[in-house]
Amino acid sequence: MTNATAVPSRHPDRLDTEIVMAMLMRRNGGSGVQTHVRTVRQYLDDAARPASVVNPFSSKDPLLPPIFGARFAIRLFSPQAGVWWYRHWHAYYLERALSHHLSNAGPAVLYAQCPVSAAVALRVRTTQPVVMAAHFNVSQADEWAGKGEIARFGTMFGAIRSFEEQVLTELDGIVYVSEFARSVLEDRMPAIRNVPGIVIPNPVNIPSLGAVSPHSADLITVGALEPRKNHSYLLEVLGAAARRGHRYTLSVVGDGPDRRALQGQAKALGLGDQVRFLGYQADPPSLMAGHRLYCHTATMENLPIALLEAMAGGLPVVAGAVGGIPEIVRPGQEGQFWPLDDAEAAAGVLIEVMENPARLRAMAAAATVRAETEFSSDVVGKRLVSFLENTEIRRRKLTD
Repeated sequence: MTNATAVPSRHPDRLDTEIVMAMLMRRNGGSGVQTHVRTVRQYLDDAARPASVVNPFSSKDPLLPPIFGARFAIRLFSPQAGVWWYRHWHAYYLERALSHHLSNAGPAVLYAQCPVSAAVALRVRTTQPVVMAAHFNVSQADEWAGKGEIARFGTMFGAIRSFEEQVLTELDGIVYVSEFARSVLEDRMPAIRNVPGIVIPNPVNIPSLGAVSPHSADLITVGALEPRKNHSYLLEVLGAAARRGHRYTLSVVGDGPDRRALQGQAKALGLGDQVRFLGYQADPPSLMAGHRLYCHTATMENLPIALLEAMAGGLPVVAGAVGGIPEIVRPGQEGQFWPLDDAEAAAGVLIEVMENPARLRAMAAAATVRAETEFSSDVVGKRLVSFLENTEIRRRKLTD
């Protein structure tokens, strides 16, 4: 990963500028965006920098719960209409909450976490620069299509992509969480090369030193149980290893629409006594202690925070070389890559790593060092704040 070093503020008077993080989701939750916001907010609080998190739920409107809840009924009849409902009403309530917040705020920079929240920030801002974090994989249209909510290359798919291009070209700055994201988005939308941008990875909290937990389990993986995360393939790999006499345990952290099917698959493969489905957990890093290896089989990722959390906790990583993952893991150093289309070959990689304790320990040590030196909240936070406080307004605010 190319790392630009933090530079001193060109505007010392902005040291008290509030960083307002705008997002569509609740602050608490297991997504990468939510973890990013919580980690950045904690860093800002520790650094005594003024900061706020504003989301649709900040509006406190009593009509919000039933309106948001209606989406689940709508999507039963039309998933695409459910997507529209989600984007429209979350934007509406975020706009109300953010407008109210800015009416009582001093100097600020708006740090949006997705194109929808960025569009809202551009509409309501007056003198505040708007910077967006590029968390999504290629496009939010692709993410919705990957979940089966909209038709790939359909009308809404195209509308979301066009909306993103309009919004991103109006921004005052873009924080790409990986070189992969920057390359993909600039290739897709060449005009955003004119927008000031920087690659700054997701930050991760480094656990405080304490007693080393004994390894009571083998493998752990964290992520929503949905097709893109490819947990079915991970179970196939585990089954292939078991047929060779290596019955590794696996802790699956996360929930989602594929859970029941995955539980059935684990049973059918004879892995019922090896795999634990732990569901959503508020603090996945605390569960990583005691495991020997972090496994990941997602077919597309930007810069997955779960891998960084595993490395920070002293776990080497085995994953596919997709998206921004090669910017985190160097094969043979912090972990290893495995194929995502050949379970037998992947099982061979897994067995080779797991059955070499000395190599496993060396990779664990290297993972910890890299997490501390390149991805810690202290290192990343300084660079992020430097970029945000030096961002200037480029254009007029976005109009409807």
